Amino acid sequence: MDLVYGAHLHKQATEDTQSTAGVGPSYSYSPLTFPMIPDMSVDNEKNERRLLAKGNRAGFAHKARVGAAAKLADNFFQSGPGSADPSLVVAGYWPMADEIDVRPLMTRLFEAGWTVALPVVVAPKTPLIFRRWQPDMVLDAAGFGTHHPKPKEPEISPQLLLVPLLAFDDEGFRLGWGGGFYDRTLARLRAAGPVVAVGVAYHGQRVDHVPHTPADEAMDWIITDEDILEISRP
Repeated sequence: MDLVYGAHLHKQATEDTQSTAGVGPSYSYSPLTFPMIPDMSVDNEKNERRLLAKGNRAGFAHKARVGAAAKLADNFFQSGPGSADPSLVVAGYWPMADEIDVRPLMTRLFEAGWTVALPVVVAPKTPLIFRRWQPDMVLDAAGFGTHHPKPKEPEISPQLLLVPLLAFDDEGFRLGWGGGFYDRTLARLRAAGPVVAVGVAYHGQRVDHVPHTPADEAMDWIITDEDILEISRP
């Protein structure tokens, strides 16, 4: 698969593998609607909405945790990114809190011949680096309950990233934890060459609008336990 940005937005349910390319997405649920907050800066608005998004995600995680990871993995392999050249490097993440679990997907990618990496936080306000990962690898504990490969593992640069989030909208913007790590990382990687960013989430994390600034890096795809969304670019 050529690493190009999406030309349209479409939806696929897990049980329906027929693309609806060129047709607006059809959902069986409505997005979470954030209340209007007048006269508030984007940063403060994001902070207020993070509180709502965390509670919303926790509810969907409680309901869907058992089967969601397998459905997410199935949808990934039905999507455009899932048909990419397995010689590419894909970066996953070690889930924390109520983030959807991508470890089954990472294992399937590894078994299919992909090179898989995990992110490592080097310092605040800096881009992430990525180190090689494989199943059953002994990892170092990091902050907030996440884990990453030991320093002896080689640092590698991904061409495809699985990106966790608190909320997403149909424009591909995501609400993260607020550290800006993925925005800085994607800006650096995209400046160096083609990169595909895939936001991964429970389907119920979709919202009507994510406040954003020019520094916020949009996703190229959103893949959930129910949907595959390719994000159009002007």
